[in-house]
Amino acid sequence: MKTTNELRQSIIKAGRKAVEHLISVAEEKILGKEDPDGENSSLAADRLKNAAATKKVAIFDAFDILDRIDQEESKISEGGVAQKTNGNESGGFAERRSK
Repeated sequence: MKTTNELRQSIIKAGRKAVEHLISVAEEKILGKEDPDGENSSLAADRLKNAAATKKVAIFDAFDILDRIDQEESKISEGGVAQKTNGNESGGFAERRSK
């Protein structure tokens, strides 16, 4: 069975692949060679609007994933999540909350 840090590394690797995919989505062309003054101009405008919204979501999601990756890598480099405790905390959840 994998340790928590090994699982985190696997998730980080998958997150980086997801960011690369989101970057490719953001880099795609929005419209082909359609005539903006033709019959399909309202359709083209809708496509433009939807494509711009999709790109915006892809970019923001990529930044969110990168931020979380940085946080997780920081946890791993600090000695892992399970080993990281505050010296004045003792017991479980109920014991900490009863103070």
